[in-house]
Formats: sequence, structure tokens, C-alpha cells
Amino acid sequence: GLFVWRLKSAGTGHTPCHLVHLCRVASHRLITFQYFNFLKRMYVTQYNKDLSQRAKPKSDPVVSPFHELQQLDQEKKAIHKISPVSPVHQPWPETSRRKELREVESAAESEASATAVRAEPKEDRQWKEMKLRLDELPGILARLSKIKLTALVVSTASAGFAMAPVPFDLPCFLLASLGTGLASCAANSINQFFEVPFDSNMNRTKNRPLVRGQISPLLAVCFAASCGVPGIALLTLGVNPLTGALGAFNIFLYTCCYTPMKRMSIANTWVGAVVGAIPPVMGWTAATGSLDAGALLLGGILYSWQFPHFNALSWGLREDYSRGGYCMMSVTHPGLCRRVALRHCLALIGLSAVAPALDVTTWTFPIVSLPINLYISYLGFRFYRDADRSSSRKLFFCSLWHLPMLLLVMFTCKKSVLEKDDKNELRGESHGRAVEMRLP
Repeated sequence: GLFVWRLKSAGTGHTPCHLVHLCRVASHRLITFQYFNFLKRMYVTQYNKDLSQRAKPKSDPVVSPFHELQQLDQEKKAIHKISPVSPVHQPWPETSRRKELREVESAAESEASATAVRAEPKEDRQWKEMKLRLDELPGILARLSKIKLTALVVSTASAGFAMAPVPFDLPCFLLASLGTGLASCAANSINQFFEVPFDSNMNRTKNRPLVRGQISPLLAVCFAASCGVPGIALLTLGVNPLTGALGAFNIFLYTCCYTPMKRMSIANTWVGAVVGAIPPVMGWTAATGSLDAGALLLGGILYSWQFPHFNALSWGLREDYSRGGYCMMSVTHPGLCRRVALRHCLALIGLSAVAPALDVTTWTFPIVSLPINLYISYLGFRFYRDADRSSSRKLFFCSLWHLPMLLLVMFTCKKSVLEKDDKNELRGESHGRAVEMRLP
């Protein structure tokens, strides 16, 4: 009992002293907010001694409070001197006034449009088909059939007819030209019918009739059928079946092979070159009724000419072709595009030299045609070396006059029918003499 009483008396006597000691120790150990700020200032001043150099003195002198009070008193006096005018209506701020006016105008426009829509009959709000005017139809159909390209096709077919080693037959020439033109119109119309969604993405083709909706797709297909069927019939019945078969094959090759291949492979350029090489062959077969070496030579010249012509054209339209989704050499294989153009420029020199050997022209044709062939080859080399828009544009414009000039020179150097008849007679006589000498 005495021990317990001793503990209680000792605990009650020393408890206040222990509490005071613990509070002092805690106050020394804990970091207060003021002490934290003090440490931060010490750290900044020790490790960033250039703070005093970075500080810029104030440019304006500090105005004493006495001067500020004097200025305030003067402003108050000046304000009290002006006699206030009490407005009848409290003016709105300018910004709020503009907002209110805009809201009122928008509300009025919405109400007017709503009333106009209500006032319109139900029939006027329905979709209406674009009306086609008859005076605009010839121009629309001409653009649908690519009349410039059709004129080039007809001219090359006429050149093939004129180069044939037979007497000139005017009715046959007119029928062959008309049938070839109708077949070209049909092929171009079907091509535009298939490429409407892709032509709308290109600046060069976005104004075509089917893209703009100037003509319905049904009318375009009917126009293509009304051109293709009579054209093939004229070539088959009016000229000969071989020319009609070539015309039908060319339409199929252009619409069903070349058109879808333009978005699949760069081989479309070679297929398109075959399409462009068939019309002069058709002109030759229309005149002779057979496929000879001269027809293949003319087709080879047109085949090689198209590569510098089209590759130079597509070089300036690379952005358009890539936007439309077309797989062209100038977009995917620019180096190959330039090499192929140069190769076929040089091939024109070789084909011109082969013409006299095939008994199509005289030996003066390779000599006369050499300057223009060398010039287009030089521009092809410039296009291959520089690979810019300027060189491609020069090559393209040169190709526009090179082909008619080459065909004209070829026609002037053509071997006459009389010379060939004389040669055939001489060959026949020599063959007869050899037979006689062999007989006993």
C-alpha cells in the first residue's frame, strides 16, 4: 500500500513538468511555416546570387501619396464643375447593344425562313432534276466524247489510209473516218461514265458534264451506245470486217482494260499506248483489207510517240493524279517515267529508218525526218536530266507538232503505186524468164 501511494504521489508531482518538457521538444523538432519560408529564402539567395543583377529598376519614379491625393482632388474638382445631364433612358453599352441587334436580326431571319418554308407548297420542296436545254446539248456531248481526242484519232486513221499502197477511194475513206470517229466517241463516253467519282477529285476533270450533273448517266450511256453500234456497223459492213473487228477490240481495250487499270498498275500506260496505236492500223486495213508490215510500222510510230507525249503531260499533273487515285508512272515511279520517255524518243529515229526497208517510203524519209526526231530526243534527254515542269512542258508541246509533221513528211516520201506496180511486173517477168530457161 505504501508503494502504490508513493507512485501516485510521484506521478502527480512530476506530470506538469513532463508535459512542459515534451511541448518544448516538439516545438524545437517541428518545422513551422515561417521557418520553411526562411529556409527557402536562404536557399534562393545562396544558390542564385545573380538575382540582384537580373532585377531591373523601375523606370517611372514612385509618386508619393501626397501627390496622388492632390491629383485625386483636382480630378474631383474638374468633375464637379461639369454639369451632369440626366438622361431619360439609361444608355446601354455598345457591345450589349450590338449583341441585342444581332439576336433580333437572327430571330427575324429564322422567322422569315420558317414562314417562307411554310408558304412554299410541298411540291417545290422536293428534289428536282436539272433541266437540260437543247441549245447546250451539242457542247455537252462534245465534251462527253472528248472531241479533241476524237479528232486526233480520226486524223491518225486518215494518215494510215493515205499511206496505204493502193489507189485512193473517197467513199471508203469517208466511211472509215466516220466509223472510227463514232467508235472513239463511244469509248470516251463510257470512260467518263466509269470515272465520275475519281474525276470529281481532280482539277483537270472536275468540270466534265457527268461530274457537274449537266447530263444524266443514262443519257451518257445511251449516247455511247448510239455512237458505238452504228460506228462498228459502218466499219464492218461499209469498209471490211477486219477494220470493224479492230474498232470493236479498241473500244473493249479502252473501256474494260485501260480504264480500270489506271487505278491498279502503271501498266495502264502501255495498254493505253496500244489503244492509240490501233487507229492508223485501222486506216491501213480499211484501204487494203489486210495487215501488212506498213500497218505495223505506223502502229509502232504511234505507239512510241505516245510515251513522251503522255509522260510529259502527266509529269505536270502528278498532284491531280495522286488526288484522283490514279496509278501513273509520274506519281509512283518518276525515274522510270523519264527513262521510258527518252527511250521512245530514240525509238522514233529507229522506226523512221526502218520505213524504207519495209518498202513504205523512200530513202529520203529517214534523212528528212532526222532533224525533228533529233529535236524531240534532245527534249526527252532534257526531261530525263532536269525532271522539272519546264522541261516536261517543252517536251509536251513539241510532241503536239512533232506527230503531224512526221506523218506529213512520211506522206510526201511515200512510194507511189506506179513504182510498186512496175517492180511487181519486173519481178513477174524475171520469174517467167527463169521458168522458161528451166524448161527443156
